[in-house]
This record gives sequence, structure tokens and C-alpha cells, in this order.
Amino acid sequence: MPEKTRYSDAELEEFRVIILEKLEKASKDYEALRSGITHVSGNDVSDTSPTFKVLEEGAATLSKEEAGRLAQRQIKFIQSLQAALVRIENKTYGVCRETGNLIPKERLRAVPHATLSIEAKQGGTR
Repeated sequence: MPEKTRYSDAELEEFRVIILEKLEKASKDYEALRSGITHVSGNDVSDTSPTFKVLEEGAATLSKEEAGRLAQRQIKFIQSLQAALVRIENKTYGVCRETGNLIPKERLRAVPHATLSIEAKQGGTR
């Protein structure tokens, strides 16, 4: 029996469902981060002493910067998931971009946007 070069349509559909679920959750997480950056919480410091106000504003700035970094990572994750959906449409999903071999299902279930097998990621193909 020849070695399998791509996943079947049924297998691709299974991965599509996994990816769509992760994409929905990632989008909700991104929106939560984005709203945290753009909206000031109702915990106003206008009635506290100036020292506490400076400390509070500094903490809020740090929190917004961290939320900004997390939002950027979330955008990258969402884009990776969307690219995986395109690969499913093209029927190239699950094929290692370095070795050309199929990435094991277990890896794709854990990291559905993976484009490299573990061996390729660890540099075993170089």
C-alpha cells in the first residue's frame, strides 16, 4: 500500500471543526483583550491621594501594554488558524512544509495550525 500523501476529506473535516472551535475562542479572547485596552475600567482613582493615583496610572499603563502584547499574539494565532483553514480547502493541510510527509494527527489535534512535523521543528531534517 502506498504511503499516504494527504489526509482524507473526512479527516480534513474533523480538523476543520477543531480549528473553527479554536478560532471562535481565540476571537472572543482577542475581543476581550481589545476592549480591555480601549476602555478604561470603572475603577476611577479621582478621589484617592495623588501618590496612589500615580501608582494606579502606572499599573494601568503596564496592564494595557501587556494586554497589547497579548492581543498581538492572539492576532497572530487567529491568522495561523485562518491559514490552516485555507490549507484544508487546498487539501494541503497536515503536510509538513519541510519534509512533505504527513504531520501526525495527534500533533495536529494539539496544535491545529502546525505546518511542521516535530522532527522538522527540532531540526532533524536539516
